[in-house]
Amino acid sequence: MFDVVIIGAGLAGSVLAERFASSGKKILLIERRRHVAGNCYDEVDANGILIHKYGPHLFHTDDAQVWNYLSRFTEWQLYFHKVKAVIDGKPVPIPFNLNTLREVFPPSLAEKLEAALLKNFEYGKRIPILELKKSSDADLQFLADFIYEKIFLHYTEKQWGLSPDKISGAVTARVPIFVGRDDRYFGDRFQAMPKRGYTKLVENMLAKKNIKLLLNTDFHEVMNLHDEEIFLFGQKFGGRIIYTGQLEELFDKKFGVLPYRSIDMKFENVDAEIFQTAPVVNYPNNYDFTRITEFKLIHPAKSKRTTILKEFPQKYIAGKNEPYYPIFTDEARTTYEKYLAELSKFKNLTAVGRLAEYRYYDIDDVVKRALEVFEEIIA
Repeated sequence: MFDVVIIGAGLAGSVLAERFASSGKKILLIERRRHVAGNCYDEVDANGILIHKYGPHLFHTDDAQVWNYLSRFTEWQLYFHKVKAVIDGKPVPIPFNLNTLREVFPPSLAEKLEAALLKNFEYGKRIPILELKKSSDADLQFLADFIYEKIFLHYTEKQWGLSPDKISGAVTARVPIFVGRDDRYFGDRFQAMPKRGYTKLVENMLAKKNIKLLLNTDFHEVMNLHDEEIFLFGQKFGGRIIYTGQLEELFDKKFGVLPYRSIDMKFENVDAEIFQTAPVVNYPNNYDFTRITEFKLIHPAKSKRTTILKEFPQKYIAGKNEPYYPIFTDEARTTYEKYLAELSKFKNLTAVGRLAEYRYYDIDDVVKRALEVFEEIIA
């Protein structure tokens, strides 16, 4: 009945479903949740505001192929993301930049620190905080210590439940100092939001007669692996399987559970037209939550009320909460490689996406990866 079975209707699975369906294949798309779009799922709430149920998802890319592909399924709303962090009770722009210097330091000190940055680094450069801490310049050491303590250290400890020295450099590099005056959080060529939301974008992808969608269905209900063969609805299946879930779930956790961080999402209705001065405000210190998102500032809406989201990082417990962020440690990598060895025994089984590949993907990254996998399989 089907040429390709895809587990997971998030972005990776949906892009692959659309691509295979467009090539004439019959697709079965299985999703354990009651909705498509994965963690990008959004919906209009009681205040008439489009909210992201699993935390804010911001689209930005330098990749024209990704932009052009997604543009087939959505109109775009121009959007430049801005973030602030509360330092000593005052919200200031981040990534920490030359404008932020002027807001947190006296003018003479700000000028001195700016001169040191421009002397040592190219204008427009983004410098990871841990790289700045290695500087031999006394002024830059002072600045690095200030940013590390006020913005980076405690936020990182809350977010990951680990000290920064125990976290992969790929994660810490995502918190830079920007030598410039651009307050935008991203510097990519294409920055926008789907005009009607990510859920509608994905629904448009999947609106093909040769895609059969099963929601609210665990893949174990219809598929199992045995002796290096795949069975679908109790029958041996020789077609292609694309898996986008947690890799340990595919193999019944035989090598243990991979570590993740989860988040307790707390939405609140506020009796005010606007709650804060930026779409996202980070709270590095003093609070249990890491940030507050105000969705009305991402998706403008006519409403006398506003909706905010507070994020409380927490330990991931399988079956109790959602796995949001892989924790990259040597032990985790060793465990993941054991699962990869199991995966390699199945010639028609491919793992794609944030959970299946145990890595952090931005939205454009996962779309690009899915497009690449399709081309590899077709070739």
